[in-house]
Amino acid sequence: MNAQLEAGQFRNAAARERFLRAYDQAFEALWPMTRVELDVETRFGTTHVHRSGAEQGDPVVLLHGANSNAVQWYPFVEVLGAGHPVFAVDTLGDPSRSVARTAIHEPADSAAWLDEVFDGLGIERVHLVGHSRGGWLVLNQATRSPQRLLSVSALDPGGLQKVGWRFFAYLYLNGLAGLLPGQLRTRVAAWLDNPVLVVPELRRVLLAGASTFRTRIPAPLPLTDVELQACSVPLLVLLGEHSPLVDSRTAAQRIHELLPTAEVRVLAGVGHGPGFEHGSTVNATLVEFIDSHSSP
Repeated sequence: MNAQLEAGQFRNAAARERFLRAYDQAFEALWPMTRVELDVETRFGTTHVHRSGAEQGDPVVLLHGANSNAVQWYPFVEVLGAGHPVFAVDTLGDPSRSVARTAIHEPADSAAWLDEVFDGLGIERVHLVGHSRGGWLVLNQATRSPQRLLSVSALDPGGLQKVGWRFFAYLYLNGLAGLLPGQLRTRVAAWLDNPVLVVPELRRVLLAGASTFRTRIPAPLPLTDVELQACSVPLLVLLGEHSPLVDSRTAAQRIHELLPTAEVRVLAGVGHGPGFEHGSTVNATLVEFIDSHSSP
């Protein structure tokens, strides 16, 4: 297996073009404000970034979950962008406009990649926000390379517990549900607590990614107690009460014990996608937290 395949790639050129049509259509339909697309070169590959929001203020960088891309942040970007420049990153190794040249399987490499993205964007101080695997990426950055971080917000993140069978079953069921006809899909989306299934453009781009791209990203290993305790950055963790990824109560208790200054909230009635399911509440919480740790 060559290095590029290990890093993840589209099945062929036609598959890539098919995916990018769905990707571009999703951004055009869903992204609520003006954006500029940027490409940042790193030693690991070309990282594609969407920049929106204010011209001034401390920047906010958004990192999406596995097998997704930056368009998932459309419910957040307008509120966050009102007072901050916002950079939504297509992480390497997922179906997107980013192009990986080498695999990133080690936590140290993930932190080094993100530092190189900051360099390419000219970012000296930053608020990091991540969901799911992106949540693991921001926690990993906080423990391994925190020097530029003003704050870290992790939405139902990986890295707190070992990924178990419930999450893989959730992914499988969501994949099947995406193929169902409209009314039945709507009912199943409510049962799975996943509104993504009823946003047509988002559903199309996620299904296109699943059918055209070979992902080679391993499930993130849980951060050790020592690693978590090394986090000295202001931290906000939002957990879904019914998350299939983590047991919210034990995860919250672990963070409270290891990082007593962290803000941890369990969102009642919420599954794995807190931004979609309680967007206004989550946005208000993020803005309040980020602004409280911004430069004067």
